[in-house]
Amino acid sequence: MLSEYDQLALLRSGAFWAGLLFFLMLELVRAYRHPTVSKAARWQTNLTLILVNGVLTGLMFASATAAISYEGSLHDSGLLNTLQLPLWLRVAITVVVMDFVIYFWHYVNHINPFLWRFHRVHHSDMNMDVSTASRFHIGELTGGALIKLSMIKLLGIDLVSLAVFEILLVASAQFHHSSFRISPAFEKVFIAVGVPPSMHRIHHSVVITERNSNYGTILSCWDRLFGTFRFDVPQERIVTGMGAYRKPEALSFFQLILMPFRKAVR
Repeated sequence: MLSEYDQLALLRSGAFWAGLLFFLMLELVRAYRHPTVSKAARWQTNLTLILVNGVLTGLMFASATAAISYEGSLHDSGLLNTLQLPLWLRVAITVVVMDFVIYFWHYVNHINPFLWRFHRVHHSDMNMDVSTASRFHIGELTGGALIKLSMIKLLGIDLVSLAVFEILLVASAQFHHSSFRISPAFEKVFIAVGVPPSMHRIHHSVVITERNSNYGTILSCWDRLFGTFRFDVPQERIVTGMGAYRKPEALSFFQLILMPFRKAVR
């Protein structure tokens, strides 16, 4: 019989692939804008990154994640375990705190030159769609995983709360990276709490002053609180990607793996 961790890992994996397929179908049926480069070639690159990163992060961090979370529950260690809280409140606190940590980590990836070398793999995608949500260098994912492990230890996050957060995180990222046409009226309501595609599309602009905004993933409140919110850019004029990477042949899987170790560009 599968352990609780394995069951939740299967649930997270199933939610990820279901979301990827769901938003892909929406993009094909109700596209926001037509691709400017080959969608098939981009997906081949992005899916390769997804599969390789999934294997590597699983090998490096799956056991540690389960062990640290089990230890916190067993010994009542971590800040959340010092309080007698119902599960729903533990989940809510976990989601809010971890989403803020991800917001800050994302911000630091933009302002720190070393971390930006890795994060630019994500921003180099010349078209933005649901596959972009998982287009990351293993170096960046390693840093993020170490931060996540530290927060699990500090807070004493249980496996259920962690699974809920990760599913919400992935679903939110897939939604706001996706390229399907959404009702402007819905986006105006949704942006009061969450991050719609039009808000995150500004973050993927080739214009650096526009790119350095809208770092939120699940909640939009962090950008409002810390002055990084922008929603004043006409959507039709946004060009996605980075000015230094405008040739699709320079954005293959192996080129992306090597990108952090080549010259620094903004």
